[in-house]
Amino acid sequence: MPHAVNEQLQRAVIYSVFVRNHTPEGTFRALIPDLPRIRALGTDIVWLMPIHPLGVKARKGSLGSPYAIRDYRAANPEYGTLDDFKALVSAIHEQGMKCLIDVVYNHTSPDSVLWKTHPAWFYRTEDGIPGNHVNEWTDIIDLDYSADPALWDYQIETLVQWARIVDGFRCDVASFVPVEFWERARAEVERVRPGCIWLAETVHRAHGAEMRRRGLYSATDTEVFGAFDMEYAYDIQTVFDRWVEGAAPLSHYLDLVEFQESVYPRGFNKMRHLENHDLPRIASRLQRGLSLENLTSFLYFLKGATLIYGGEEAGSAHTVSLFDRDPVVWETGTDLSPLMTRLARIKHEVLGCADGFGAHADDEHDSAVLVREGAWGKAVGAFSLRGEAHSVPVDVPDGSYVNLLDDRTIEVRGGSVETDGRPIIFAA
Repeated sequence: MPHAVNEQLQRAVIYSVFVRNHTPEGTFRALIPDLPRIRALGTDIVWLMPIHPLGVKARKGSLGSPYAIRDYRAANPEYGTLDDFKALVSAIHEQGMKCLIDVVYNHTSPDSVLWKTHPAWFYRTEDGIPGNHVNEWTDIIDLDYSADPALWDYQIETLVQWARIVDGFRCDVASFVPVEFWERARAEVERVRPGCIWLAETVHRAHGAEMRRRGLYSATDTEVFGAFDMEYAYDIQTVFDRWVEGAAPLSHYLDLVEFQESVYPRGFNKMRHLENHDLPRIASRLQRGLSLENLTSFLYFLKGATLIYGGEEAGSAHTVSLFDRDPVVWETGTDLSPLMTRLARIKHEVLGCADGFGAHADDEHDSAVLVREGAWGKAVGAFSLRGEAHSVPVDVPDGSYVNLLDDRTIEVRGGSVETDGRPIIFAA
């Protein structure tokens, strides 16, 4: 039976934290003093990247990837104790936010607890040794969900254990684990954590297609929505990247954003991002003169939950290493926090769960006009993504409106609004 759609997640702001590199100390407890600032951004959900002990064998870098996990049922001692983790989750709740943790169920480290205790649960190469299906992932070995039903039991029991503490899960490469597993896991977790939040990292369209061509399992995004509340927008990420690089028109990307409206279930929720731990910082990709303020405003206006990756609010251009101690660069001379706070308020109070969505691009100027509509009316966003002044056509009656981002009065004349290069959002 399909799960109920949680429409409130459409207005969610999610803040992603890599505990190791978020603070100088890199611990659970060191993160607690920063929670009021994170909450003040308008954050609803804190997503903690993997919090478990990491493998040593074949690890990358000096400390290893947080996605090469040794023990699903313990806390990483480098971050603190299990009690320290529980204290962090309690502090997140005290700030009025929910907490997600990463679930990395496609694979483990080569020296994991499961490999030592249940080697039959793992994929083997033709040579009979444990391996994986993605060559560059040299620090992990893949689980085989067709091997033994007991693997399903163990993994779901583990989820139930953590669901007694946290509010939901971000599931790494969820497309590679059977949807039927996630459906069963969701049903069993619901008994101990009603309303548990499920976020799927789905894969790039070409990656999923390649896996299926090789005869391997990779669920489509539509199939994944059968078990998850939200999923990544990686299905159209390649075209966004090409636009940022100047190799594709903005209209191509926006056509695909609109196309999503016709292929996914009603109420679908794509988590929108400009960057994450697997992508370069967006501030490092603006060589074409793209405007960070306009891109950020554009992001929040898109339909779906919004992701902030820790450090994005500082306009940090340094891409943090996943494998070494590499703290976030906070002192950049840029502070997007006031803008993000205002955008979160607009997302919560104005855009809400608006079902109607439309998009139009002016490729000559790299500008976008987005429209969100609901029973309450219409909201329009005009974003000059190069931060340039020009005339932007908008489909609203001529007249005076208030830019909700800065309370300035804007005028629509002859079906157009003049932008001075700053983002515009107004209710019509």
